[in-house]
Amino acid sequence: MGNDACSWDDFSIYAAPDKLSSSDKELESCNVGNQGKPSGFYGVEESGEMVAVDSFPCYGFYGDESMVATGFGLSKQDPQQQQQQQQNFKDCGLLDGVSFNAQSPLIPTCFNEIAELGQINYGICEDIDEAKKGKQQPLCLSSLGLLNNYGNGFKRFHGERRAHDDITVSDARDDGDRKFSTEEIMRIAGEMFVKSCGQTVGGISMIQYPFNVPFSGLLDRETRDAELAVLLLAAAEKIGYQQYESASRLLKQCDYMSSKTGNPIQRVVYYFSEALREKIERSSSKGLKWKPLFNIDEAMMTMNPIVLACHQEFPFAKVTQFAGIQAIVENVAEAKKVHIIDLAVRHGVHWTILMQALASRQHECRLELLKITAVSTEAKALVECTGERLSSFAQSLGVPFAFKAVMVSDMLDLREDHFEIDAEESIVAYAAFAFRRMLVKPNRIENIMRVLRVMNPCLMVVTEVEGNHNSPIFVNRFVEVLFFFSAYFDCTATCMKQDSKNREILESVFFGEGIRNMIATEGDERKVRHVKFDVWRAFFVRYGMEEAELSMSSMYQVDLILNTFVDGTSCTLDMNGKTLLIGWKGSPMHSISVWKFL
Repeated sequence: MGNDACSWDDFSIYAAPDKLSSSDKELESCNVGNQGKPSGFYGVEESGEMVAVDSFPCYGFYGDESMVATGFGLSKQDPQQQQQQQQNFKDCGLLDGVSFNAQSPLIPTCFNEIAELGQINYGICEDIDEAKKGKQQPLCLSSLGLLNNYGNGFKRFHGERRAHDDITVSDARDDGDRKFSTEEIMRIAGEMFVKSCGQTVGGISMIQYPFNVPFSGLLDRETRDAELAVLLLAAAEKIGYQQYESASRLLKQCDYMSSKTGNPIQRVVYYFSEALREKIERSSSKGLKWKPLFNIDEAMMTMNPIVLACHQEFPFAKVTQFAGIQAIVENVAEAKKVHIIDLAVRHGVHWTILMQALASRQHECRLELLKITAVSTEAKALVECTGERLSSFAQSLGVPFAFKAVMVSDMLDLREDHFEIDAEESIVAYAAFAFRRMLVKPNRIENIMRVLRVMNPCLMVVTEVEGNHNSPIFVNRFVEVLFFFSAYFDCTATCMKQDSKNREILESVFFGEGIRNMIATEGDERKVRHVKFDVWRAFFVRYGMEEAELSMSSMYQVDLILNTFVDGTSCTLDMNGKTLLIGWKGSPMHSISVWKFL
């Protein structure tokens, strides 16, 4: 495809067949399963301290400073160039099977409470001394209730266990020789670890290997995988006690049994073992600074093969994009001027969906201008390149379009006068994985919300990772991250070929870098953080925002998208209030919500 960062070659937004009917019965056929797990949450943490949401003021105004301005330019419509642009996108497959009907909603046609730590819940409204110090470690992983809860969660998928003295899973295999998922094996391993922690010396559990816990119903290969995962859990526990020599010995055993080219369990253990080994090294060398292997956010702004593979082979991106764009279309249905404020524009392909939807309604409500303002703190050249791609695409559709990049060195510097606001335009804020990057410094999120409050958008669309990965307690965070990525590695194994280079790079570079940062670092160096949607809900409500309903049309979009994937049934859906949680085989992975200012 070449190295041109401005190219959309080989990119395809293929979509579902257009089967939408105006019949309410057909809309109601959208199947939203109730397979998600209960959500607890940890709070944002700055410099090792928990920051209370209540401490954030509701909103404020900022004084004037010199405005950073770059003019908006309308795309001129050259018929010959328009025809050429359309043909180029058809040739590269970008528009394969994608069309929109202005008469219908936007449709593509192509363990119990996880956050429970003994008797303490770490939420963003609490200020816990142990969390501040970061020194008080639990006596045993099993004492946290985390692994117990994950183990108990196993029966939610496959029915009650019959035995108490061993781990019986034969009842679970209700589809003949159906394979257990990666996360199910991890759940079994969690229960296995808890049972093997029976012996303690000085209050510290002594893992027994070979294991003395009998199993029923597991294949030999599955038993080996579960035992490998138990070794990893045992190593993490030793690190929690700062018993680094014992942890290193356990990690050496993991090395013999794991591989980055093995099955999903072996691959998960391989990357988590690497992260634990680095944590040991960093603990013994206090002056060792965090050195990222590469910038993930910048990589996501280019149309590289990994980004293309994720978009085309995984259902998550398309589900959130089409559901979110549908909500925008419904809220700007009669607007002649639409202004999108994108807080994390990346490659911008999601806006081609909106452009096609707006172009299809031109005969009903002619659009005078679609304006996108991309806000970023880095990679100005890549942001501008995204703008060039979008301008070219808009021109090919005959959509009047303007793009502006608002570059600030720090989100604390963002002000409302950075945006050229027209009183006649409908403003929409779009935050796809934008806020998670600022959890380490939540005052940045606070400033963004203040600025948006002043501009008063008619809608804000938020997509985030659904995970408890911000606990100041290492062992807690380890367990949560382990189970989250177990589900993701299961997804890559299902959706991508075993020998796929894209899969190997995705896991080793993108996933590996995230695992490494979340597991091996602490404090300000831990940049990769995620919290459950309940945390975001509490935060947005305090800024005078109201959660809006995803329409039936948006939900039907989701259903149609999933039908285009061979393994779409593995992508499970659940509702948390009015917010849609998208998961993999019952494990929540992402959330999408829409908000309005009161």
